[in-house]
Amino acid sequence: MARTAKKVETLIAEDPAMADALSVIYERTDEGSDEVQWQDVNDDLTSGQWGRLIEKGILEDGIHGFELSDPDEVADALDDSGTAATTTTTSSSSSDVDDMESTSWSMWDKLAAVASIGLFLGYSNNTIKAAVGSVVNVVLGPIDHALPFYIVIMIVSMLTGLYTTLLQDNLMDMEKMSMYQERMKDIQERQKEAKERGNEQEMEAIRQEQMEAMGDQTGMFKEQFRPMVWSMFITIPAFLWMYWRIGGHPTPVVPSHIVLPMIGETAWKAGVVGPMMAWIVWYFLCSMAFTQLIRKALNIQTTPT
Repeated sequence: MARTAKKVETLIAEDPAMADALSVIYERTDEGSDEVQWQDVNDDLTSGQWGRLIEKGILEDGIHGFELSDPDEVADALDDSGTAATTTTTSSSSSDVDDMESTSWSMWDKLAAVASIGLFLGYSNNTIKAAVGSVVNVVLGPIDHALPFYIVIMIVSMLTGLYTTLLQDNLMDMEKMSMYQERMKDIQERQKEAKERGNEQEMEAIRQEQMEAMGDQTGMFKEQFRPMVWSMFITIPAFLWMYWRIGGHPTPVVPSHIVLPMIGETAWKAGVVGPMMAWIVWYFLCSMAFTQLIRKALNIQTTPT
C-alpha cells in the first residue's frame, strides 16, 4: 500500500471523522490541484484535525498555503473507507475527549459539596464541632471506651483510607483522565515540532486547539474533585469528633500522651510539626500507610495511566 494512503487509512481508523475532514479538503483543493488555507476550511474542520493532517504529512507546505501530498492516494484511501471523495461533508463529530467534557455533577454531588462546606465551618465554630462530635460519638464512642486513643485514631484512619480509595475508584473515570492528559501531551508535542520547523500557520492552528482544550482542564477538575467532595463529607465529621474528643469532651483521653517516631513522648495537643498537633500528625501517618496498603491489597488505581 502506498505511504500516503496508509497514513490516511490509519487516521480514519483512529478517528472516523477524519474521513469527512479529508473529503472537505479534497473538494476545496479541487481534487488536489489547488492549495488550501486554514481559514478556507475552519468552518468544517476542527483545529485538531487540521493539525493532525499537517503532522502526518498528508498536508504539505505550498506557495500560498497547504496542498495534499498525493491527491490520488488520498482519493483512493477515502474510497476504500466507504467515503465518496467528491462529496462535500460537514464534520459534525467531535473527538471522544470533547464528548467527555460534558461531565457534570448530580444533585447529590452538589448537596454533598454544600454539606462539606457547612461541616468545614466546624473547625472554627465550637458549637458545630460539639454538635457533630456528639452525633459521631454514638458510633465511635464504644470503640473509644474499649481501646486506647492512639488505636482509635488508627482505626479511624484505616476506615477513612478505605472509603476514600473506594470512592476514587468508583467515582473517578481514569480513562477520561488519561484521555485528557494524552490530548494535552499531544498538543504540546505538535506545538514543539511546529516551532522547530518554524511553521507559523500550523502553530496558529495548534494555539486555537489549545484554547479549545481549556475545557479539558474543567473536565479534569470535575473528575478529581467529585470523589474528594464525598470523602470530605465523611472525613470531616470524623475529624471534628477527634477535635471534640481531645478538647471538648469531659472525660480525658487515655493515655494522655503519645510516643511519635523521631519526636518521642508528647501531649496530644502539643504542636510537633509547626502548628500541627500530635494527634493530627499521628492520624496522617496512619492514614498514608493504610491507604497504600489498601490500594495494593485491592489493586485499585487512583491515578491515570
